[in-house]
Amino acid sequence: MDDHTLAAALVSDAARLAADMRRDGAQAERKTSAADLVTAADRAAEELVRRQLLEHRPGDGVLGEEGARSEAIDGRRWTVDPIDGTFNYVAGLPAWCSAVSLEVDGELRVGAVRRPTADETWVASDGVTTRDGERVPPVPDVALAATSVATFLNSSHLRAAEAGPMAVLLAAAATVRISGSGSCDMVDVAAGRIGLWVQTDCADWDWLPGRALVEGAGGVATVVRAHGHDWHLAGAPTAVRQAAELLGA
Repeated sequence: MDDHTLAAALVSDAARLAADMRRDGAQAERKTSAADLVTAADRAAEELVRRQLLEHRPGDGVLGEEGARSEAIDGRRWTVDPIDGTFNYVAGLPAWCSAVSLEVDGELRVGAVRRPTADETWVASDGVTTRDGERVPPVPDVALAATSVATFLNSSHLRAAEAGPMAVLLAAAATVRISGSGSCDMVDVAAGRIGLWVQTDCADWDWLPGRALVEGAGGVATVVRAHGHDWHLAGAPTAVRQAAELLGA
């Protein structure tokens, strides 16, 4: 399999396993907060991806949200988010997915996201984003004031120092969407359904798969340093530029 096909297979298999385990009931454990959960399905899906990579790409490195770690011997590294949106997954909400990305010598080459509820598989490779094998149209360029902005917030964000700048940014948009899954949100950005996605201090597995999809659909993805945090922005070029300006970056 080439990397595009492998990435699609990894997220499809991980999401299928997670969905099967969800039907049997999902018991969650708390990680860092009441909103940050992990289940046996997270761990099983990540282990499935790890084993498949060991079989098909034994020299590649792996960085998984649930602890999978191996060093690359050829400059290739996969990130794995077996279930992005675990709180939603446990609660029976639709916004969850499985996501992977591949970097080669530090350059993002592939991103893939499988959304079981929407029955969509998104893959970006060679700078092109596809949905279920079909190339997607370019992301429309829109101003921040004319579009929606998606983000992730929990109670700790509302108490933190970034709450003020985030409020200013969100208030500049036409409307706000909070799904609870960053990779699902960035799929919607790549689809032209949402104009901007913003989140602070993202882990690679929360950022790289969606970033690849947005860039492959003609959008912009960037990280700016402002107010003591790294602000991850992805979306329409004009909306991203205006958001960065509001942050003073």
